[in-house]
Amino acid sequence: MSTVRADTLRFEEIALGDTLPELVLPLDRTLIVATAIASRDYQDVHHDPGLAVERGSPDIFMNILTTNGFVGRFVTDWAGPGARIESVSIRLGAPNYPGDTMTLTGRVTTAEVPPGRDDGRGVVEVAVRGANSRGDHVTGTVRLSVPRDGAGTS
Repeated sequence: MSTVRADTLRFEEIALGDTLPELVLPLDRTLIVATAIASRDYQDVHHDPGLAVERGSPDIFMNILTTNGFVGRFVTDWAGPGARIESVSIRLGAPNYPGDTMTLTGRVTTAEVPPGRDDGRGVVEVAVRGANSRGDHVTGTVRLSVPRDGAGTS
């Protein structure tokens, strides 16, 4: 189970191949509806079971904005409050339906200080995967920066 870091992971503490603690998210109807509304996505397939079925889905399903938010949370829970997400690139697969569980996992695929970067931060790329009982709900990468030793947390 994922825990939220109180401090910020330093660049020097990260190695290629490091795995992130998994984040297990039980999915219920309230979570799916509430997060769709919170992200201002009023598409009926995210809150109306009857219309979702009419459109060919067995039930309502999670929207991409919610998935993107959980991916960001997953990575920043691991890296800590001083981490900055620089980019997110995800692809959706199997839908997240009420009653299922999505488990997010991740692995560090890049850790570098790009040439010319002088802000005291290193760049880390994490490959992420969120799977449910139907397969991969989301796959992709998150690129973030974290402070380097001897540098401020700016």
